[in-house]
Amino acid sequence: MTEHQGPAHKRNMTRRRVVIAGGAAVAAVAVGGGIAVNAFADETTGANATGSTESAESCYKLTSETTEGPYYIDADKIRQDITEDKDGIPLTLRLKVIDSETCKPLKNAAVDIWHCDALGIYSGYESLSTGGGAGTPPSGAPTDAPSGDPSGMPTGEPPSGAPGGGTGGIHEEPTDDERYLRGTWKTDNAGRVEFKTIFPGWYRGRCVHIHTKVHVDGEWTDAGYEGGHTCHTGQFYFEEEAVLASAEVEPYSTSTTERTTLTEDTIYDQSGTAGGLLKLKYRKNDIAKGVIATITVGVDPDATHDGTDDAVQPGASAPASASAS
Repeated sequence: MTEHQGPAHKRNMTRRRVVIAGGAAVAAVAVGGGIAVNAFADETTGANATGSTESAESCYKLTSETTEGPYYIDADKIRQDITEDKDGIPLTLRLKVIDSETCKPLKNAAVDIWHCDALGIYSGYESLSTGGGAGTPPSGAPTDAPSGDPSGMPTGEPPSGAPGGGTGGIHEEPTDDERYLRGTWKTDNAGRVEFKTIFPGWYRGRCVHIHTKVHVDGEWTDAGYEGGHTCHTGQFYFEEEAVLASAEVEPYSTSTTERTTLTEDTIYDQSGTAGGLLKLKYRKNDIAKGVIATITVGVDPDATHDGTDDAVQPGASAPASASAS
């Protein structure tokens, strides 16, 4: 892991000033990696809503770093609505990016998100994806989706076509020109960015998730975002109650792929909001109407985390932890 730290005394003094602020800091930001209370108060009424009574120190907690996974395509779609023509439950993803030490928002950062469709297929990698449903799969996609109960957690390296590309972090070259459910947008002066997409589906070996990267110190041009470095690579996760509700809605309900739960997942570190668990708001009896997901991402803008060799992977000593991404 490579880090480029600023003057230590400068960051330490900033930290002291924020801690002295005490209650003011608490009112502005909830638990590290959690919701900024004032910014997203109307979206925190779901089962995972977090209160604002944590200590000021909690806002310094970094959001967990994870593997990039094999299916990242570098910022070639500068847009907020990444849905294209994909079917699924409408999802509004609202993010706030802050410096985990100072709690100040990071403005003009480039935020990437990418995820699979309702049946577990990634754009750009349709032939390598391991999701599937009752309908006709994409060209080249597996047609023999697993059935029955799994015999146990996988051991050793996965097959070359499985998510993870053999290691969980090795990049695969795209196999097609599709780019749905991928996009990059910049944070505003308050560190906020919003995406329109669909609720992700699932595929073999992983719970439901969204990938993300945060880039800083680059330049926004007419061609997009150039330069800078990646200060955070992570993933966002969904509570089981919402995933089970989505599974009752088409096209999710047509999936024939065995689902991995949040507690079974080998990438999610089980740390709640700091680990990327989203705050969700939706109609409990009608999730098909749409979901609003919010989270504040705490990053170290001076660090470099590209998600390829320095990612934190729970259980990394066990081969099974790299089975998918």
